[in-house]
Amino acid sequence: MADTHRRIVFFRAALVAAVVLVFHLATTERAYPGVEQLHDKVSHILAFATLALLADFSFPASRFGPGKIVPLLAYGVLIELVQYFLPYREASWLDVVGDGAGIAVYAIGFPVLASVPALHRLRELRRTE
Repeated sequence: MADTHRRIVFFRAALVAAVVLVFHLATTERAYPGVEQLHDKVSHILAFATLALLADFSFPASRFGPGKIVPLLAYGVLIELVQYFLPYREASWLDVVGDGAGIAVYAIGFPVLASVPALHRLRELRRTE
């Protein structure tokens, strides 16, 4: 039980850190090497696939469904709304599509990865004891 609690706390802290980092990267004027080299939509897909994984593992008692997907998409919309008001950024609804694609990559990819025998432990991490 204590191990499960520590794991959930870890994933929730990582989720908060990732939300802050993604928001910073999406709203900053500063260019970061590595991030800037990625195609814009690829960065959205990677960011939101990661956020989806962290959200899913942060709340392992509920399945990955609308209760997790809708807040993630709302966060993507919020980022675009903030960017709309920033003179050095450009808002795009296609970015929200990229966010949704990242969420879909996680939703489709996780069950596939968890079914691989060598990675079966992934499924166990998501369960509560």
